[in-house]
Amino acid sequence: MLKVLSPFDHSLIKEIPLANENDIEKALTKAYSLFTDQSKWIAPYRRIEILENVKTIMESRIEELTVLAAHEGGKPYKDSKIEVLRAINGVKIAIEHIGQLKGEQVPMGLTNASKGRIAFTTREPIGVVVSISAFNHPLNLIIHQTVTAIAAGCPVIVKPASTTPLSCLNFVEIFKEAGLPDGWCQAIVCKSQLAEKLVTDPRVNYLSFIGSSKIGWYLRSKLSPGTRCALEHGGVAPVIVERDANIAEMIPALVKGGFYHAGQVCVSVQKVFVHESIKDTVINEIVTAANKLKVGNQLDKDTDVGPLISPLEVERVERWVNESIDSGAELLCGGERISDTCYKPTILLNPAMDSKVSTEEVFGPVVCLYTYSDRNKAIDLANSLSVHFQASVFTQNLDIAFDTVQKLNAAAVMVNDHTAFRVDWMPFQGRDTSGIGTGGIQYSMHEMTREKLIVIKSKVL
Repeated sequence: MLKVLSPFDHSLIKEIPLANENDIEKALTKAYSLFTDQSKWIAPYRRIEILENVKTIMESRIEELTVLAAHEGGKPYKDSKIEVLRAINGVKIAIEHIGQLKGEQVPMGLTNASKGRIAFTTREPIGVVVSISAFNHPLNLIIHQTVTAIAAGCPVIVKPASTTPLSCLNFVEIFKEAGLPDGWCQAIVCKSQLAEKLVTDPRVNYLSFIGSSKIGWYLRSKLSPGTRCALEHGGVAPVIVERDANIAEMIPALVKGGFYHAGQVCVSVQKVFVHESIKDTVINEIVTAANKLKVGNQLDKDTDVGPLISPLEVERVERWVNESIDSGAELLCGGERISDTCYKPTILLNPAMDSKVSTEEVFGPVVCLYTYSDRNKAIDLANSLSVHFQASVFTQNLDIAFDTVQKLNAAAVMVNDHTAFRVDWMPFQGRDTSGIGTGGIQYSMHEMTREKLIVIKSKVL
């Protein structure tokens, strides 16, 4: 049995059974049989009806979904409610884009050999989708990894994070209630060895993975030939702050982007490069704002920063911060655990470039400030790691903004906004070791289909 605990006080929320090897085989057999028998495919209009029902059910249970996600995941109540509303909107986006899964005409008759033919493409479901999810958005990530598959016409098996499986299991039940036929969306809660067996089975056509880079790239190396994948890992989310930045508007954005969900977001603000001419002002303002954040029980509606997902993560963050201070970083605020599960929002000034907080994703409530005089050198430092996801620049100068956008190695660059900005209809992807493939509701739907070319030869053409 798996014990699901509240990250704040380790109180038991629920015990659930773990799947065994036989359960994995049953799930794969059922999903594969649904895909290989086209008579069992769900027609587009029916997918729309089912997802409309899902949306209606979710809208009637916003409070229930919010409390469940917050309780198991540790994200503050007010942010968990936003996650639930985003998840509902994600279903809406999927509904709207089912009709956009289409092919196009391919011109014929351009050569003598191609005359007398008409050609066009269609898009078909790619096959069985396996989704491996992360803990930090226990409902919205599940939406991105299951609703997209169903909207594309694919049976999906989803493995939620072992720390946050309840929102996923609850959502699968919502799918059933909405009329989704048996077997089309199955949840498997299992140990990592069995998850690898699930992912690498030759009956799997597509892997959607959200989680650590080490595990994601390892699983990709083990996929069966022909299995496509999308991997979403993390980054260090660099920010360039020019001397003309609007500090009054910037500080709330950086604080939100850095400490939202205790920094446990793959695009959390982590490395902020500040022009030396405004260093003192930025330090004073951001420290003041960080010190005002309320840290504590995620179910308290006034909490700004909740617990980390486990005490081991608190210990790791504490160790990394202490190591950075020992190697020369100046502690501006925080730098201490509040309890076994909560760590105080922390800001470090000029940590060593070879320290862990400078070279690895902290995934905790830690923001690092670095001063610079040459923007190009700051950009070089921002680009110096192998992880490249989202970045941002704060400036009022349009030329500087565009120049910085072009030079930053990132899949997305926000101008005058924090790095963690995201809406669910935009493309979302890491570059280099940060990932492969494109997320975002309609982009995932497209990746979960494949193209078929049809060429018709006729005497009447």
